[in-house]
Amino acid sequence: MTPGASVGGDEQIRLFLALRLPDAVLDGVARWQRERLVGVRVMPREHLHVTLAFLGHRPAGELESIVGALRNAAGGAGEIRFTPVRYRETRSVGMLVLEDDGGHAALLAGDVQERLERLGVYRLEGRPWLPHLTVARWRERPRLRLDPPPVGTFVPSDAAAYLSRLHPAGARYEVLESVALGG
Repeated sequence: MTPGASVGGDEQIRLFLALRLPDAVLDGVARWQRERLVGVRVMPREHLHVTLAFLGHRPAGELESIVGALRNAAGGAGEIRFTPVRYRETRSVGMLVLEDDGGHAALLAGDVQERLERLGVYRLEGRPWLPHLTVARWRERPRLRLDPPPVGTFVPSDAAAYLSRLHPAGARYEVLESVALGG
């Protein structure tokens, strides 16, 4: 476990759990964003991640049990391997959809989400988990037709609990704690 930013007391904090990406992948995606995503708000390199669960506002006192759930699920995770397979747009974001080779990331996401639900800090979503990287945000959909960046298949570096602070220029993320994958 690696500590990051600190929070305390009964403060309400905005949290999510995610997989972090290796530097070479972050570099490749950031280069692709600069070259291909013109006229939109590009997600900064340091904000690129694969969300496992978004918890929203939670009391800071719950952080230890939330990270414990992540640590326990991550410790039992099989080897996660992602390959970017397509670019997709929704009403407000652009994303790279990832192939979850072997399905280990989906198993981890399901395990984490079930553990969080048992803690009473998360409610399972009604749709299947989609492994993806959000690469851009916008007010008006640009309708781009793009191939994904040529970063190849990769293994996430670790998993982390993130603090999300809302800001007029967009949310700012800080890693609160990171945990190893697969023990």
